[in-house]
Amino acid sequence: MWPFCRKGPSGFSSSSTAEEVTHGIDASGLTAIVTGASSGIGTETSRVLALRGVHVIMAVRNKAAGRSIKEAIVKEIPSAKVDIMELDLNSMASVRNFATEFNSSGLPLNILINNAGIMATPFMLSKDNIEQQFATNHLGHFLLTNLLLENMKKTAHESKREGRIVIVSSEAHRYTYHEGIRFDKINDPSGYSSIRAYGQSKLANVLHANELTRQLKEDGVNITANSLHPGTISTNLFRHMSTVNGLINVVGRLVLKNVQQGAATTCYVALHPQVKGVSGEYFSDCNLAKATDMGRDVGLAKQLWDFSMKLVN
Repeated sequence: MWPFCRKGPSGFSSSSTAEEVTHGIDASGLTAIVTGASSGIGTETSRVLALRGVHVIMAVRNKAAGRSIKEAIVKEIPSAKVDIMELDLNSMASVRNFATEFNSSGLPLNILINNAGIMATPFMLSKDNIEQQFATNHLGHFLLTNLLLENMKKTAHESKREGRIVIVSSEAHRYTYHEGIRFDKINDPSGYSSIRAYGQSKLANVLHANELTRQLKEDGVNITANSLHPGTISTNLFRHMSTVNGLINVVGRLVLKNVQQGAATTCYVALHPQVKGVSGEYFSDCNLAKATDMGRDVGLAKQLWDFSMKLVN
């Protein structure tokens, strides 16, 4: 696996695992929400955070699947603090219900990991009649973050500990539509490309982290926001791409990251002291990386923010 990988300045590489990049870190006393926690890298992220002492809230669409994962984590790590809450990012009503329930629980929030996602789906609309990949991968997380932000600000202030917002993007943000974000055609099925629509939603993730950083710095808040590429991992994200899925099943072990490696960058950005004070950056293989010019476009990030605010309101 990854015979040609080299360690970057962080000391980690594409072959590093989530356990390795968090080795020796005591994160007890922290509370984190992980979306999409019932499968793939969301499950491994939840497990490793719990292993390091974090109280993990697994935000899942399927509570039965979530309970099964929780039981497995607690069986392996008897001291793990793990709770399950229902969240469907395809529905703004579900996002609002989740945020209301969490904010009413009295729990603090130190870390928000926006991990859930869908990939390369046929053209479909969300429950709020917005193109589904944009709605699920970006807009649901955008609304969730906004609704939890006051809790995070309060927690950062009272605990005197830096809050971290981690947004799982992808190198696919390089393969969006030529205009980047189709503001005027977000719901237009003509010209829809499942791959480019996915790229559009992943570009939105990068831009979201960057504009959020700008606003948090402006407000003088001790919270960071970063985006990342987890690597290409053999998970059920590929289920809508039959040809690719078949190829992955054949060659995946040779060329793709496993789930333990796939969760590494998320866990690194969420917990590692090297990332303290770092915000508005894009990470890959547990090291700083460079997003596209569009991904670093301040004007586009602000335009997306305003567009998203209109959609959620």
